[in-house]
Amino acid sequence: MAKAAEFRDMSVEDLRRREQELDNELFQLRIRKAMGQLDKPLRLREVRRDVARLKTVLRQKAGR
Repeated sequence: MAKAAEFRDMSVEDLRRREQELDNELFQLRIRKAMGQLDKPLRLREVRRDVARLKTVLRQKAGR
Protein backbone atom coordinates (compact mmCIF):
# COMPACT_ATOMS: atom_id res chain seq x y z
CA MET A 1 0.00 0.00 0.00
CA ALA A 2 1.47 3.30 -1.10
CA LYS A 3 1.30 6.54 0.80
CA ALA A 4 0.02 9.75 -0.75
CA ALA A 5 3.43 11.36 -0.14
CA GLU A 6 5.04 8.74 -2.39
CA PHE A 7 2.61 9.63 -5.17
CA ARG A 8 3.22 13.36 -4.73
CA ASP A 9 6.93 12.84 -5.40
CA MET A 10 6.20 11.22 -8.78
CA SER A 11 5.78 13.05 -12.08
CA VAL A 12 2.38 13.19 -13.79
CA GLU A 13 3.58 10.79 -16.48
CA ASP A 14 4.75 8.29 -13.83
CA LEU A 15 1.44 8.66 -12.01
CA ARG A 16 -0.53 7.87 -15.15
CA ARG A 17 1.65 4.81 -15.83
CA ARG A 18 1.18 3.62 -12.23
CA GLU A 19 -2.58 4.19 -12.53
CA GLN A 20 -2.66 1.90 -15.57
CA GLU A 21 -0.70 -0.77 -13.70
CA LEU A 22 -3.05 -0.59 -10.72
CA ASP A 23 -6.12 -0.72 -12.98
CA ASN A 24 -4.76 -3.85 -14.66
CA GLU A 25 -3.99 -5.43 -11.29
CA LEU A 26 -7.48 -4.60 -10.04
CA PHE A 27 -9.00 -6.18 -13.16
CA GLN A 28 -6.97 -9.36 -12.64
CA LEU A 29 -7.94 -9.49 -8.95
CA ARG A 30 -11.62 -9.14 -9.82
CA ILE A 31 -11.37 -11.98 -12.32
CA ARG A 32 -9.65 -14.21 -9.76
CA LYS A 33 -12.31 -13.35 -7.19
CA ALA A 34 -15.08 -14.30 -9.58
CA MET A 35 -13.36 -17.62 -10.27
CA GLY A 36 -12.82 -18.28 -6.57
CA GLN A 37 -9.03 -18.25 -6.89
CA LEU A 38 -8.25 -15.11 -4.91
CA ASP A 39 -5.51 -15.81 -2.35
CA LYS A 40 -5.52 -12.45 -0.55
CA PRO A 41 -8.94 -10.75 -0.55
CA LEU A 42 -7.45 -7.80 1.34
CA ARG A 43 -5.35 -6.96 -1.72
CA LEU A 44 -8.51 -5.86 -3.56
CA ARG A 45 -9.16 -3.18 -0.96
CA GLU A 46 -5.52 -2.07 -0.93
CA VAL A 47 -5.42 -1.65 -4.71
CA ARG A 48 -8.74 0.25 -4.78
CA ARG A 49 -7.46 2.63 -2.10
CA ASP A 50 -4.15 3.11 -3.91
CA VAL A 51 -6.05 4.02 -7.09
CA ALA A 52 -8.12 6.54 -5.12
CA ARG A 53 -5.00 8.09 -3.57
CA LEU A 54 -3.31 8.27 -6.95
CA LYS A 55 -6.31 9.91 -8.62
CA THR A 56 -6.52 12.44 -5.80
CA VAL A 57 -2.87 13.40 -6.26
CA LEU A 58 -3.37 13.64 -10.03
CA ARG A 59 -6.28 16.02 -9.55
CA GLN A 60 -4.24 18.10 -7.12
CA LYS A 61 -1.38 18.36 -9.62
CA ALA A 62 -3.78 19.25 -12.43
CA GLY A 63 -5.14 22.14 -10.38
CA ARG A 64 -1.74 23.81 -10.12
